[in-house]
Amino acid sequence: MTKLSVNINKVATIRNARGGNNPDVLQVAMDCEKFGAQGITVHPRPDERHIRYSDVRAIRPLVTTEMNIEGNPIAKFTGLVLEVRPTQVTLVPDAENQITSNHGWDTKANHAQLTDVIGRFKEAGIRTSVFVDADPEMVFAAKECGADRVELYTEPYASGYDANREEAIKPFIEAAKAAREAGLGLNAGHDLSLANLHFYHQNIPWTDEVSIGHALICDALYMGLHATIQAYLECLK
Repeated sequence: MTKLSVNINKVATIRNARGGNNPDVLQVAMDCEKFGAQGITVHPRPDERHIRYSDVRAIRPLVTTEMNIEGNPIAKFTGLVLEVRPTQVTLVPDAENQITSNHGWDTKANHAQLTDVIGRFKEAGIRTSVFVDADPEMVFAAKECGADRVELYTEPYASGYDANREEAIKPFIEAAKAAREAGLGLNAGHDLSLANLHFYHQNIPWTDEVSIGHALICDALYMGLHATIQAYLECLK
């Protein structure tokens, strides 16, 4: 079964626009689980423009499913992860001023750095996933770094879906097969939506987890959070 982890960053973005605590990020995290989500994802950035480090600390004891923390393993982020000990950490090569993630790791060029930080997280009992492009070479190199899983960066699939979904999914099938061959767990995320998720899952049903935030929160504005989460879960059946 492919799990749905809801990224709640956008909820924090709305809260931070006005200050205060509306919407309540902690309540939304608990509601997502109550409505059927099998995980909560947060991606604290150095400037804390959406999820804050304090949010991560407050959310951790409330999560009853799985907590996934995404980010670039700078010292501050690494310290936070080792402090709160989530179920999973996903390493993402984001620059400090980046609006959103837009590429995966070069797991060959960054072998030494990734091997070191993955080793530290695994010693702490934290499952570690590496964000990669749909490139079998990068997948196999992630395995050599000691990763437990890879997360495929799915924006190229989403952007090519309307024009030719069969062509758009091809490199992801090959990368997913590489992960299975390497004995790695498999996650996916970025721009997955109600429009394209079912086809993705239909072609790569051995995906362990999808992490979805922006599209899901946008859909919830129209459909409501409960109905939206149920609709995404339906795509994963």
